[in-house]
Amino acid sequence: MTLPHLYSVEREFDATISELWHAWTDASALEAWYYPVGMSSVPGTTRSELHVGGLWSCAVQAPQRESISYFYGKYSVVEENHRLEHSMHYTESKDDFELMDFNTPAHEIAIDFESRDGKSWARFSQFGEAPASQVALMTQGIESYFDSLENFLKS
Repeated sequence: MTLPHLYSVEREFDATISELWHAWTDASALEAWYYPVGMSSVPGTTRSELHVGGLWSCAVQAPQRESISYFYGKYSVVEENHRLEHSMHYTESKDDFELMDFNTPAHEIAIDFESRDGKSWARFSQFGEAPASQVALMTQGIESYFDSLENFLKS
């Protein structure tokens, strides 16, 4: 990663590595869990073109907020059951989301996967620039995403 490391969150899941990989890489699976607990995805915004240069996108709606958080990027590393890397652009503008301007500032994301005795482990790492106060909130947010992932894998 070329940007400074901001934080990492890791967790072990009671699922096979194939199930965990599918949850992170299949668009319909992502749409079913890729949001913090208490929030929801915006139907039809999730994409996962699983190849280097492929697009991924999603939008998250918080019930207490009128705005929607839109995320999009391109995969730069796809190593099945092992590692994903992608850029992550952010906007609260539906128009900007639909344009997907890849010249806007972005963070870099790395997700590592490992099989562990019938279970699986993942680590989400974010790289970029952000104020320290934001980093703590971002870390809590991804912890909540992992809670949603855990609930999805149990269902």
